[in-house]
Amino acid sequence: MEQLNKTLEAAIESALRTAQHDGDLPQFEIPRIPVSPPKRAGQGDWAYPAMGLARLARKSPLDIARLIVDRLPMLDFAGKTEVAPPGFINCTIADDYLRKQIDAILAAGQSFFRLDIGAGKRAQVEFVSANPSGPITIGHSRNAVVGDAMARLLEAAGYAVQREYYYNNAGNQMIILGKSLQLRTLQELGEDAPLPADHYQGEYLVDIARDLVAERGESLRGENWRFFKDAAEQVMFRWIKRSLAAINIQHDAFFNETSLFESEQIWSVLDAMRENGHVYQAAHWEGADADEIADVRAKGYEPAVWFRSSSFGDEKDRVMVKSDGVPTYTLPDIAYHADKLRRGFDIAVNVLGTDHFSQAAVVEYGIRALGMEPAPIEVIFLQMVRAVRWNEGLGEFEAVKQSKRAGEFDTLDDLVAMTSADAVRYHMLARSPNSQLDFDVDQVVKQSNENPVYYIQNAYVRCAGIFREAAERGICDTDADLSLLGESELRFVRKALEIGNVIEQAVRHYEPQKIAFFAQELAGVFHPIYDEVRVLHSEVPAETAKARLRFYRAAKAIFRYLLDLMGMSAPERM
Repeated sequence: MEQLNKTLEAAIESALRTAQHDGDLPQFEIPRIPVSPPKRAGQGDWAYPAMGLARLARKSPLDIARLIVDRLPMLDFAGKTEVAPPGFINCTIADDYLRKQIDAILAAGQSFFRLDIGAGKRAQVEFVSANPSGPITIGHSRNAVVGDAMARLLEAAGYAVQREYYYNNAGNQMIILGKSLQLRTLQELGEDAPLPADHYQGEYLVDIARDLVAERGESLRGENWRFFKDAAEQVMFRWIKRSLAAINIQHDAFFNETSLFESEQIWSVLDAMRENGHVYQAAHWEGADADEIADVRAKGYEPAVWFRSSSFGDEKDRVMVKSDGVPTYTLPDIAYHADKLRRGFDIAVNVLGTDHFSQAAVVEYGIRALGMEPAPIEVIFLQMVRAVRWNEGLGEFEAVKQSKRAGEFDTLDDLVAMTSADAVRYHMLARSPNSQLDFDVDQVVKQSNENPVYYIQNAYVRCAGIFREAAERGICDTDADLSLLGESELRFVRKALEIGNVIEQAVRHYEPQKIAFFAQELAGVFHPIYDEVRVLHSEVPAETAKARLRFYRAAKAIFRYLLDLMGMSAPERM
């Protein structure tokens, strides 16, 4: 997709170089001054502020702007380019160019919108990454949607993208899960086997135990917790994958933390950090004050292996290996990200909750301590989310009481059942990750313009409805004369051509919510046009109807593309 602002920026730079070559401007390094939409309507589609060159060029901004316009190369999209005080170059997209884009979109399909920012580059997005100890929670649901949308946008920008899920099936949580299932199984076999309060209480373990007993019967009495841990993990991952698939999400790779231990990568990483002078062994960290040292001695702490992270800006050093020889989670985290970088990704995006903020910084310090460049690693931090409903009696929102099957969990499955997969996708995406999110389960299912899910999808549905009726009447848009389209239709095309810039900004700043905002804006442009620009009305001339039908075919393709970028469905009827 041609980004017209980029094309105009390049043309302006070329004009400036010509002016320098002609001697009309002094030699200076030309700074990048972005072309952007003007602040006021009627000033064109793109504006370039020459005021930023006045000091370098030692001329007035108006004179600089005139020199540029006089030397601009021919631009096929520019209908009018003019200079305006105090030194703007305003460019208006030609109507003929906008009309041509309708056929170009229909000919190219979704590839029309593809950018080449990431051409020849590889990106990875690691998201969800919940240990297989339970179902996908509402918090993980936001992580899943944001991560998958980021992956889709990177693909739209031209990157080859891998979606990865990182998990640990060997920690204490998994041990407790195995023991919990073992006790539930013994209960199913008729034993009095109470479940301790610190074990998993969810009724989903009762279902798993019942299935195991039906398959294996009395032989299960002789199995230890490890067997039940493995059995629970298999079921949990089937559940997790099924839940994610229900909202149109699949991962390409599942990376098990235990593989870092089996391959001894964690010890190789530790040795490399030690060789680089960033690891030491002590009972307390090097910067400990007298009170901390006294406390350590009083408690009789044995020496541990520390990472000298404070030398990279951390508030204190971090324990890498405890005194009993067991690594903390910091060491495998660093080893995992070193493994990512060795796999050669140009971008590696992590989607994490804000509770991981400090740990993400420590991982970056660890990568630097290995002598590696952490620049490819980018992190999107997510605030918490909860499902709510309005309580008339209390006059406030309150958390939704969901099924007890998952114990303490509020699950993605419950959220989809109460609303829809599309509602979950859009509303989890359409807020800045830095904002806490109250997911109003009543609001998101309304079939009204108050609900952006309905508002956006209904734009597609309206287009689909036009084509059903046109087919019934035998009307087609072959050889349509697009010169018959009016300003309203071209206004929509003009707005739609911003998609490339929205994708670029979302990718460069790791803000996938931008595509959700834009889709709602474009629907806001479309719906009044639909009410105004009729196709099948008896008073519409046949050739005009064909042209408008062609326009709506392009609009339908555009909304289909945006819905796909957000991982949402494009229903033919609502």
